[in-house]
Amino acid sequence: MGTEGWWLLLCLALSGAAGAAGAAVDTAERQWRAVDVVLDCFLVEEGKHHGGFASDKNMVKALLVLKQVPVLDDGSLEGFTDFQVSTLSKDNPPVTFEASVSPVQISHAEALLHADCSEKEVTCEISRYFLQARQEAAVETAAWFITNLQVSGGGPRISILMKALRDAENRAVMPPTLNLPLGPQGTVLTTVEFQVTTHTPSLIFQRGSSASLHCGFSMTPGLDLTRVEWRLQHKGSGQLVYSWTTGQGQAKREGATLEPEQLLLAGDASLTLPSLTLKDEGTYICQITTSLYQAQQIIQLHVQASPKVRLGLANEALPPTLICNIVGYYPLDVTVTWTREELGGAPVPVSDASFSSLRQGAEGTYSISSSLTAEPGSAGATYTCQVTHISLEEPIVTSTWAAPPATSSKVCQDSEALWETALLPPSKKKE
Repeated sequence: MGTEGWWLLLCLALSGAAGAAGAAVDTAERQWRAVDVVLDCFLVEEGKHHGGFASDKNMVKALLVLKQVPVLDDGSLEGFTDFQVSTLSKDNPPVTFEASVSPVQISHAEALLHADCSEKEVTCEISRYFLQARQEAAVETAAWFITNLQVSGGGPRISILMKALRDAENRAVMPPTLNLPLGPQGTVLTTVEFQVTTHTPSLIFQRGSSASLHCGFSMTPGLDLTRVEWRLQHKGSGQLVYSWTTGQGQAKREGATLEPEQLLLAGDASLTLPSLTLKDEGTYICQITTSLYQAQQIIQLHVQASPKVRLGLANEALPPTLICNIVGYYPLDVTVTWTREELGGAPVPVSDASFSSLRQGAEGTYSISSSLTAEPGSAGATYTCQVTHISLEEPIVTSTWAAPPATSSKVCQDSEALWETALLPPSKKKE
């Protein structure tokens, strides 16, 4: 039986137990339970991954078994069995890593465990890790691997650093890229030493709001936290946002803060950015450094600005020209549509509108104008300008009445030509 069969049995067990638990689960207190989390991975072959992206040609199939990970059981884990190496195919079996997680906490273990049953995909890549400060004695007796995990659909990202002990008297070569002894069941035995995670890999916030960028970590006893660094990369340039070193924090971006130190030492290195501007948009790198290891997570922050819309009269000549001004939006793409509606009729799309050149303000927001020659007819007509933008939950719609030529007042505007804006929540998570 391959790993696909094992996952199928797992999903059947979870769904069956969940159905049997029924309403009793709602009232029962959830209990912690230790289970094996098994993930299909790829192993980057040593010597063929030079800091760039690995290709299919230098990756081999692997299996990661996180041993006895504590997860909250809502009743669906009844009948769940731990992973057995005997379930793997005998023909061309994957390189299997067994990782003891205690005492390092594996964040989002439930998301990893239930990914397949929730129709999510977990991307898992294992590669060799080399110590920043080379310690000859340690290198001779151990080898290190880093596993990068990503749950699809905007799910969490986790980087796990694992240590495998060497046996100088009984070295095995399996696979060819690993000069490591294997365990009794033919697996590479490792322990988890350090992990860094984020549950907000991609965020969208409105300009002017505050953003919290999550970055958490856990490490084995004996390691010391020495540095936390947040950097911003955007449009080819990088800059330091915040740094913390042994009790002293320094903000390079005005107002940027980390969690209180007691939370930082407990594994929370989340960054808070107040009063967002468009300059805050970009790729944020949370880098955690310990006395022995270093790992990071990447978070994409998108800042949006909602447009203001004003519909007015461009000139008083006959026929009148209407102008719809769309001001202060970001990012760039915006859709403007016009409709014309006669009294008692239905709205009819108007396609002969013209547009001004695009304008960009000092803050980076964009503005554009759309003009249309009104044809009120003998009874007058209502013209509507509708603006759609990614920052809006609903389009902004503003209308004006174009009176017939015999009427002295050519155009009567609703809302006295006030700016139309949308009321939005401060942020929304990107799917």
